[in-house]
Amino acid sequence: MSVRRMLTALVVSVLVCGVSDLAQAQNASPKASKGAVNPAPAPAPTHAKPANKPAAATAGTAEPTLIGQFGTWGAYTATPNGKKVCFALAKPSSSKTNPPNRPRDPAYAFVSTRPAEKVTNEVSVMIGYTLKPGSESTLEVGGASYAMYTQGDGLWIKNAAEEERMVDAMRKASDVVVKGMSAKGTETTDTFSLKGLSQALDKLAQDCKR
Repeated sequence: MSVRRMLTALVVSVLVCGVSDLAQAQNASPKASKGAVNPAPAPAPTHAKPANKPAAATAGTAEPTLIGQFGTWGAYTATPNGKKVCFALAKPSSSKTNPPNRPRDPAYAFVSTRPAEKVTNEVSVMIGYTLKPGSESTLEVGGASYAMYTQGDGLWIKNAAEEERMVDAMRKASDVVVKGMSAKGTETTDTFSLKGLSQALDKLAQDCKR
């Protein structure tokens, strides 16, 4: 199992098993907490990105640990298969669909660092529905729009060379807007507050050192 696929299991673990705890943490002072890891990852697509939400199964013995809450962003660490993984996670501050009021699962944005793979601050979005196959989504921040690669219910930046610039813009901006289209043709717009992201990434940079 790749570390990226394991990361998906860890993130889904936080979402499925600890959403209520995350919501409480966002309104409280930072303190460490743990969530159980039960889901197993879905097969990775050609870009080695996680795809659909995993089905229930074990994902090693890793337990994501909340190491700090910074504004709307929670900072987590885990060590699946002995390899440290760190990620910041947030829920959108507002979500819209067109046509309006279409049902969907909650959306989440996360920024992950995996020292063993020399990956730092990889931005991903779990959009909360199956995206239209072959469609492209966008992430808008700091006056710029970035094309996002789509697979299943996940989004990742299409041009990896732009990711560092995008993350730098996210550190400085007040919010980020993610737009996508579902397999049924529903357009979505999710706005994520970036309050606390810079501090969360700084915390992870300290905690994720080898």
